[in-house]
Amino acid sequence: MVARLILQDFRSYEALDLPVEGQIVALIGENGAGKTNILEALSLFTPGRGLRRAELATMARLGGDGSFAASITLAEDGGRLGIGLGAPDAEGRRPRLARIDGAAVGSALAFSDYLRVVWLTPDLDGLFRGAAGDRRRFLDRLVLAVDPGHATRSNALERALRSRNRILEESPGQGAWLDAVEREIAELGVAVAAARAETVARLCAIIAETRDEASPFPDAAIALAGEIDTLVARLPAVDAEDAYRDLLRQGRNRDRAAGRTLAGPQASDLEVRHGPKDIPAGQGSTGEQKALLIGIVLAHARLVAAMSGLPPLVLLDEVAAHLDPRRRAALYEGLAGLGCQVWITGADAALFGDLPAGAQRFAITPGHADPIG
Repeated sequence: MVARLILQDFRSYEALDLPVEGQIVALIGENGAGKTNILEALSLFTPGRGLRRAELATMARLGGDGSFAASITLAEDGGRLGIGLGAPDAEGRRPRLARIDGAAVGSALAFSDYLRVVWLTPDLDGLFRGAAGDRRRFLDRLVLAVDPGHATRSNALERALRSRNRILEESPGQGAWLDAVEREIAELGVAVAAARAETVARLCAIIAETRDEASPFPDAAIALAGEIDTLVARLPAVDAEDAYRDLLRQGRNRDRAAGRTLAGPQASDLEVRHGPKDIPAGQGSTGEQKALLIGIVLAHARLVAAMSGLPPLVLLDEVAAHLDPRRRAALYEGLAGLGCQVWITGADAALFGDLPAGAQRFAITPGHADPIG
């Protein structure tokens, strides 16, 4: 649980020192006041690019010197985690900073021993009707919260795929090069697909265990769809790697013509169905899709806590605005029972009238966060 957040030259905040005590923290203010900026700062304390998927350089405050710093103090042990961009070196490059209790660490991956973070933003509202790539990114964020090493494997796979595409385009006759890079792709691809499959299986189990027919957040049926996902589901890892490598070898001409590798985790999809209605999630109403998504995120938070032993920090951006009163009340009840600290934003203070006792409310205005009540 975060006990204190300090920002320096981050987005709209020249300086912010925010002490926190509540399990649920509501940030209330007009659109553009800076509510999401606070959530984004918190989302940086996990591997990846944060909830906006932005480059760190774009987070520095306009009018500042181009650097920024964000730090949090944890309530459990008083530990301090810090991240930001430093002053430019002689060549004008700004170092990325990550610190634990003042000592430099290699990256935000080191924070995973202290904190896990999950989030839900308005950008995800069209997830079930959108592109498969959006669902893959959503899935990989779920995996990353329980398996921090997933980011390293996924990044290495992307690099290997780019290498293969380049060889196919520039030197397609270099069979030895292709054999080597395809072996690497097969090993990484199976590892990525297996991590996704394990997370989906565990998430499905959590959803089944906590299913409540009366809940306004219907249970979701989740599955992976893709050639490599089928291989990983039916074969041992070594055999799945061999089979995937054969697919890559057989698909060289096709992939060269397409300009990309068509088989692999980069082509998988996350299939979600509305459990009670047994229909694809994308066919549900807007409200049903939102309710399904919230249910998945709540189940995921429980999974993260169970697997890591760290109740995650849950960031919910403008999630209550599109819920009817019954679902909103059920959301707050569910959040109170998570055992996690939750930061939630909204433009209308009336949306937070039913928050449980002990919740903290802050009025957000440009550059400021002031306690309410």
